[in-house]
Amino acid sequence: MIHQEFISKTIFDPKSGEFSAKSPSNIALVKYWGKSDPQIPKNASVSFTLSKSFTETTLKFTPKEAGKTEKGFEFEVYLDGESKPDFKSKIQKYFESIVLYVPFINDFSFEIHTHNSFPHSSGIASSASSFAALSLCVMQMEQSMNVEMTDEFYFQKAAFLSRLGSGSATRSIYDGLVMWGKHSQFPSSSDFYGIPFPIETHSVFETYQDTILLVDKGQKKVSSSVGHNLMNHHPFAAQRFVQANENLTQLAGIMQQGDLNAFMQLVETEALSLHAMMMTANPYFILMQPQTISIIKKIWEFRTATQVPVCFTLDAGANVHVLYPKSETNKVISFIDSELSQFCENKQYICDEVSVG
Repeated sequence: MIHQEFISKTIFDPKSGEFSAKSPSNIALVKYWGKSDPQIPKNASVSFTLSKSFTETTLKFTPKEAGKTEKGFEFEVYLDGESKPDFKSKIQKYFESIVLYVPFINDFSFEIHTHNSFPHSSGIASSASSFAALSLCVMQMEQSMNVEMTDEFYFQKAAFLSRLGSGSATRSIYDGLVMWGKHSQFPSSSDFYGIPFPIETHSVFETYQDTILLVDKGQKKVSSSVGHNLMNHHPFAAQRFVQANENLTQLAGIMQQGDLNAFMQLVETEALSLHAMMMTANPYFILMQPQTISIIKKIWEFRTATQVPVCFTLDAGANVHVLYPKSETNKVISFIDSELSQFCENKQYICDEVSVG
């Protein structure tokens, strides 16, 4: 699907240079699971953008030699200084997806240097922050030659391009709460790029905490791409898409009112619904680990006993995101240290929070 407004008209001056970008991970509160080409979500989603879980990327570029501009993309990829040829197929596909909109990438050879502040490919949306950061670098190239580009267009096109690398990456372009996917209640929403959530939320959510329990820091056994594809013939897919859109409508009201009990119930329902889709797919699969279940039960027991408003959510992996108001930090961290850290690899966890500004 072609969006004419995003096709670059810039005539790029072929000089060497580099640009860098830092893009955060995000954790979806209302999940999307299932999509159609080109990276169109089957339902709308909304996420917290995080602060300390991020990807930093530097894109170095040099003009190709004469006569080589039509011979495919030239690039090398490095993670923490180490060459990563196994990353190249994803980036090749990404370049193929975006070249219509940024044709100048054909004229350059690239070095992509990237670093994550969190374990790669362990269910903490590394693809999201990585493709968001790379897309921001590409947009800096275009912006450097287009003095008329507005900040609004810069971020909107970056969100559009990042979606073509990883769907949830479009939610890692903006801070705070970010929505992606067309939804009847929100006229500005789009299937083609994320937008800042177009409602004013209660102040308690502006400093919400997310402590990520690292149950499994290894590579996921089933990739998100495979999982999304399994929704195409899933017996419960249609009901799930309706449920997610209805939950997003409810979440908007909940977050305006600051109703923490309703927030916790909805967020946990969404997390379990996501993993229920995995366990009832054909072929079925499970990304949670026994430790994941133990953590969930402990959180429920602690919440019942103390009335502390702490809940969990899960991404497409085994790690558990523990969500709670900032005012409850001391109580929750003490609980994590004494009760939950034993279920983490080497007792490791990441203390994060919603990003702002």
